[in-house]
Amino acid sequence: MTGLAPPVVSLAGMRSADPAARAAVADAVRAACVDKGFLYIVDHGVAPATMAAMFAQARRFFALPDARKAEVDMAKSPNQRGWEPMRRQTTESGTPPDVKEGFYTGNELAADDPRVVAGLFNHGPNQWPADLPGFRETLEAYFAEMEDLCRLTMRALALALDLPEDHFEPFCDGAVSNLKLLHYPPQPPNPRPDEKGCGAHTDWGAITYLLQDDAGGLQVWDQLHGWIDAPPVAGAYVLNLGDLIARWTNDRFRSTVHRVINRSGRERYSVPFFFTGRADHEVVCLPGCLGAGERPKYAPTTTLAHLQEMYDRSYA
Repeated sequence: MTGLAPPVVSLAGMRSADPAARAAVADAVRAACVDKGFLYIVDHGVAPATMAAMFAQARRFFALPDARKAEVDMAKSPNQRGWEPMRRQTTESGTPPDVKEGFYTGNELAADDPRVVAGLFNHGPNQWPADLPGFRETLEAYFAEMEDLCRLTMRALALALDLPEDHFEPFCDGAVSNLKLLHYPPQPPNPRPDEKGCGAHTDWGAITYLLQDDAGGLQVWDQLHGWIDAPPVAGAYVLNLGDLIARWTNDRFRSTVHRVINRSGRERYSVPFFFTGRADHEVVCLPGCLGAGERPKYAPTTTLAHLQEMYDRSYA
């Protein structure tokens, strides 16, 4: 269904010294978060050239022969980094595997980092393709820029929850994040029942910033209207909340089911950045998110335990 796309929110006010300007951003964010947990972000500070460079690198990598990409197959990584071949992941239980391939990276940690030595889930070095000049450098620079943007966004979320603006700073310090390049071929002309580019799912972490090209295909589930389109908006990111924020807020802020069906007839590329937060940070229902007599729906957890649970469920 069209005409019900997520709202567009400017993040410019969060960089203002005027508290009223920051509060206005928080009000807009709050309205979107209690509705669908999806919104478009403009005035985010990421240059158009930077966004274009990410798409260029995605096209370069996925144009490589499968044998080259297999040199950095995710199966060779103990911390889920590298190439994920087409149809390896089944995002939506009970459906055919996703018609997509990906390249996954995360925080670059040396093998002797104490967190890596301890074997913490999703902690360790990345795999990088050989003989692809500029690829690693471009992705690492973008990764750092997105971490800064996510930290700013978490300040807006704190205000939207009527918390001190710096409430989530300890959660952001030493945060775990993942950057992915995704490639979706056109939807097969005769797909298997329920086959799609990416099955219906919610994201696992705190927030996701999605950079999508102009092919379209992203859809968001609406309780009243069913599947609605979230078409590309030039120069904007799609921002959505993950399960961690829903858990933290007792579902006051929504982590909404979404999917991708590439009906454009051409290749689709997207670049999601998943901000999960500090691994050992405790996640306990925020008291301000409980109504009179309401009890928390979720047991206390840590960021790491939550992420491991979600991964095991997806790749069971």
